[in-house]
Amino acid sequence: MERLKSVVVTGGTVRLGKEIADFLENEGWRVVRSSHRMESGAQIVADLSNADGADKLFDEACRILGCIPDALVNNASLFSLGDDDFSLINLRSPMRLTELMALRRDSVGAIVNILDTRILGREALTPYEKDKAALCAFTLESARKYAGVLRVNAVAPGPVMLPQSVSEKAGVMPFGRPEPADVASAVSFLLSAKSTTGVIIPVDGGQSAVP
Repeated sequence: MERLKSVVVTGGTVRLGKEIADFLENEGWRVVRSSHRMESGAQIVADLSNADGADKLFDEACRILGCIPDALVNNASLFSLGDDDFSLINLRSPMRLTELMALRRDSVGAIVNILDTRILGREALTPYEKDKAALCAFTLESARKYAGVLRVNAVAPGPVMLPQSVSEKAGVMPFGRPEPADVASAVSFLLSAKSTTGVIIPVDGGQSAVP
């Protein structure tokens, strides 16, 4: 019997991460979810705010699967409009997990980084936005660096998980507010698109395409 495709989804038990993990599971992926909370029900509990969190997460994923994962979705992040520094979670852990994914591979792997549409086409202001902008640049850099070994792409969601009653500032969305399934579908496409790397897909109802 053919081995199921395996994918690790960081932050895969709540909000958008759960939607992505559920979507991929329904498509036949063998999904391993991580969380920093013991009570989350995740297969892997790892705190990415610790310097060794990414290594512990990756080692546990390899133990569960019995091999290096076929794919990785770097979804876990913490949002702040202030000066809180969550770069270990938002940037450094995805970078380290990408590096680990490139090691000892016997087949091409795939990574999708979850960005934020607010960093497309404008200056990043908050630490969160700067982390996401750096992760966007790292996505393109990694696609070049690991060509032939890893396909590295990203999805940049718009205001997906907000209540429908919330009006997004300067939020013109010609195609309406995106649904979580729209983001999950884009992630699924990029994981399976064997000839696609170094691509950023906005899923924001057209928000990033209009002034």
